[in-house]
Order: sequence, then C-alpha cells, then structure tokens
Amino acid sequence: MSDFVHLVCPHCDGINRLPAGRSAEQANCGKCHQPLFTGQPLALDEGRFKRHLQKSELPLLVDFWAPWCGPCRMMAPAFGAAAKELEPQIRLIKVNTEEAQQLGAQYGIRSIPTLMLIHQGRELARQAGAMDQSGIIRWTRNQLQGA
Repeated sequence: MSDFVHLVCPHCDGINRLPAGRSAEQANCGKCHQPLFTGQPLALDEGRFKRHLQKSELPLLVDFWAPWCGPCRMMAPAFGAAAKELEPQIRLIKVNTEEAQQLGAQYGIRSIPTLMLIHQGRELARQAGAMDQSGIIRWTRNQLQGA
C-alpha cells in the first residue's frame, strides 16, 4: 500500500500527493492553494476528464447528462447534494454528452442521465435513469462495497 494518495485539483488540475492517513477534507492544492474538495460536482470536458481518470486514485462517480434532458436537469440538484456527503472518498463529475460526444461514445452511453462509477480506470458499475440524493448515495456506496 502506498504512503500517498494522488488527487487531481478541481481548480487547476494539478496533481497532489496526500499522505494516506491524512484527512482530505481540509486539504489544499500545493499548486494553486485552493481546496481539493468543494462539495460540488466538477463539470469536466474530455481533456480534464481524462486527467482525473488517469491521475487520481479516488473513485469517480460520473453523471453523463445533456442540457436538453428533463430528467438530467431534475437530478442535478440531487447529484450536487450527494457530493457534499460522498466527498472526500469519491470525486463527483458531470460530463455534458453534447459537448463531450467522444466520451459518451467511448463509454457506450445510450441513455441519459447515466451514472457510472469508475475506479483506477476500470468501470465498476453504471445506472441509467434519474435518482434522488439518497438513491445516488446508497447506490454508490453499495457498488463500492461490492467492488
């Protein structure tokens, strides 16, 4: 087991090494000095998504959505609220499939919203359809326990 956990900063995308025993809740980026966790999902384009996927050791909970999708818009506040409870153990990410079409195609996203849980580059689980905050949290924790 490594003595450090690598985290990508949500602000500058700098890579941070956090001692494994240290709480990440109050940790700041060594490059931009901003908090490593904001309690909000990150809206990422393809390039930033790949950086977080490849360089962060945290599980990523990704919401694939589109602005024209009614259920996506309805789920957005619940996903945001879930970030407050799931961080810092999990990084929550939003990917707009209209802007990041290659990512949607790469991951075979056929319906939206779709939640996907990824850890160390490997898809652990996915769930299509809108969920409320408690459903998002419960589903995520259940998937991580089974992994």
